[in-house]
Amino acid sequence: MNFDPQRQIAAALPGATEDIKWGADLGYSVGAKMFCVFLLDAKKHAQSCSFKIDDDRFLELTGVPGVIPAPYRARAKRVQVKAGHGLGTPALNDLIRRSHALVLLRLTKKLQRELNP
Repeated sequence: MNFDPQRQIAAALPGATEDIKWGADLGYSVGAKMFCVFLLDAKKHAQSCSFKIDDDRFLELTGVPGVIPAPYRARAKRVQVKAGHGLGTPALNDLIRRSHALVLLRLTKKLQRELNP
């Protein structure tokens, strides 16, 4: 399993930009704030993804098989989802969209309007 369909979802969200982080990870940002990161393999396929979640869902989601606190970012309520996870594709897609919305809400109102008219 890879996360290439989720990459397409992240790329299509309003105001999303894409860049390589830390030399090997594909990051998606909105307003220069990262909302989703994919760990790429040698063939540039996404093997895991990390994203922000609602604070009150952290314990719930990290209890799902294949979902762990994101390395170095767990304190910011981010999780990492690995291949073989127990979320299901629709739920994972919704969580990526929610991550985008959470990050967008932290931007200035002016920037929010510019990025998400």
